[in-house]
Amino acid sequence: MTSTSASGLARFNALEEPVARAALHEVCAATAWARHLLAVRPFATTDALYAASDTATARLTADDLAEAMAAHPPIGRPKPGDATSSREQAGMAGAAEELKAEMLELNLAYQEKFGHVFLICATGRTGEQMRDAVRERIGNSPEQERETVRTELGKINRIRLTRLVEQDARP
Repeated sequence: MTSTSASGLARFNALEEPVARAALHEVCAATAWARHLLAVRPFATTDALYAASDTATARLTADDLAEAMAAHPPIGRPKPGDATSSREQAGMAGAAEELKAEMLELNLAYQEKFGHVFLICATGRTGEQMRDAVRERIGNSPEQERETVRTELGKINRIRLTRLVEQDARP
């Protein structure tokens, strides 16, 4: 653990519960996930924080997953003014209009089939990679897709937690 993340983790551990809850809600909107992390806080290391996140993500019910996904905008349409979703979806920002239009159609077809937004850890992925992923995953069964969503949510949560403790460490 770097000294920056160690000091950021110490600051996170010291936050009053309502402030920590709000910070965790920015990472993942599932109330059960945040509740678990708050219950096992303080964390000795960032690895312990990530392990707690993984455990909490694995325990999310279908309703909890739906709560988490509801806070994620569709790929290619980040929330206006939301720096996090814009940063995470940067691979779509410069995509050709044809790709953006195709992604919109695929998002709608996916949402119609599964009843929720297509969730993928978009950080570092190109628009084409995200399109290919939704094309592939639309063939999943609802059960397969729920577990894929859980895995992708876990990746997103780790990235956001890393950012939280590193950002929290800045003076």
